[in-house]
Amino acid sequence: MEEKSLQDLVAEKLGKKEGANMREDSGTTKYLIHARIEANGVVERPDVVGAIFGQTEGLLGSELDLRELLKSGRIGRIKVEITSSQGKSTGTITIPSSLDRVETAIIAASLETIDRVGPCEATIKVERIEDVRDIKRKFVVERAKELLGAFEESATETQEITERVMESVRIEEISEYEGLPAGPGVKDSDAIIIVEGRADVLNLLRAGIRNAIAIEGTSVPKAVIELTKDKTATAFVDSDRGGDLILKELLQVAEIDFVARPPPGRSVEELSKKEIIKALRNKVPVEVAATEYRPKPAVAQPTKTETNELQELEQMINRLRGTLKAQLLNEKLELIEEVQVRELKEKISKVQNVKAVIFDGVITQELAELAAERGVQYLIGMRSRVESTPKNLQVLTLDDLRKIRYQR
Repeated sequence: MEEKSLQDLVAEKLGKKEGANMREDSGTTKYLIHARIEANGVVERPDVVGAIFGQTEGLLGSELDLRELLKSGRIGRIKVEITSSQGKSTGTITIPSSLDRVETAIIAASLETIDRVGPCEATIKVERIEDVRDIKRKFVVERAKELLGAFEESATETQEITERVMESVRIEEISEYEGLPAGPGVKDSDAIIIVEGRADVLNLLRAGIRNAIAIEGTSVPKAVIELTKDKTATAFVDSDRGGDLILKELLQVAEIDFVARPPPGRSVEELSKKEIIKALRNKVPVEVAATEYRPKPAVAQPTKTETNELQELEQMINRLRGTLKAQLLNEKLELIEEVQVRELKEKISKVQNVKAVIFDGVITQELAELAAERGVQYLIGMRSRVESTPKNLQVLTLDDLRKIRYQR
């Protein structure tokens, strides 16, 4: 049987039916957006493609306009497979992207704002974003192994080529320690580096650091706590609010010796090898970090009523994850109205007697000030960019609610 080339493998992954067009896209494609569509009526591929272009036009500005991205080749040919039965249509949408991961995620999220296809009501749900480079990476690793075994001595290998091959091999070395993503050196090393997630462990492996372990969440696992009792432990978490919360908890429950942080606004997973080494060299003893990050005594504890309300709000916002919707709640935390996140500012200005606003999005300073003006008590989102919280308003994220529950 004829051996498949890298180009054939990628083109096959992108979709056999699109043949040459998809094969052209495969050279620059980084990610594949996979979505599912359901429509209350009979629709066909041109209707779906038309709805995607029509209803996202102007939504994200000129830089992320789908028509312009398609013309420039940064978005590939949109593949739609759809079937109809008993007056309803279902199918899949695949969009190749050569944008970076953040821009690709924004494009994917914009698909879920589409609510009609042709004359029919419809919903689109993004199922996953796939990194096509994984296929290429596996191909490179396997092919490199074959080439290394094909001859006895290497001829004029450069340091750069060696490092690239070794980097790909290191990615395969990620293992687990009691169910947590970890480098292969965690168990036997005298020191460990505690990071937030699997992507951080992978990035440290690329830099040649094999003793990292991820806590995978805001609650520190018991396995990590036990490791810190016998090993020198360095906390290496993102320089954002989430990283601050995780570090505060680590200082409470684990025996941390050093603290390292990326530059302001950066995450561990996006650092280069040079930046990782620099950040770890600049780590500070826990006594220095503790001054800033150890929890300060609370001025006032939530009342029993407030605690119950926050618990109920946490359950509500969990149900909103991934919907791009917002809910306005009354004094009894009963639903007044549910709207799309893009309509939230306008709706808050019009609706009366709103006690809480919860939504699947980022809380901005402007939104917080508007909510405070309207007498809202709770403003809850997935993340927050609020620099100064207005008086009589509680600005909370999903992580904040989980933290409050954990402290109870």
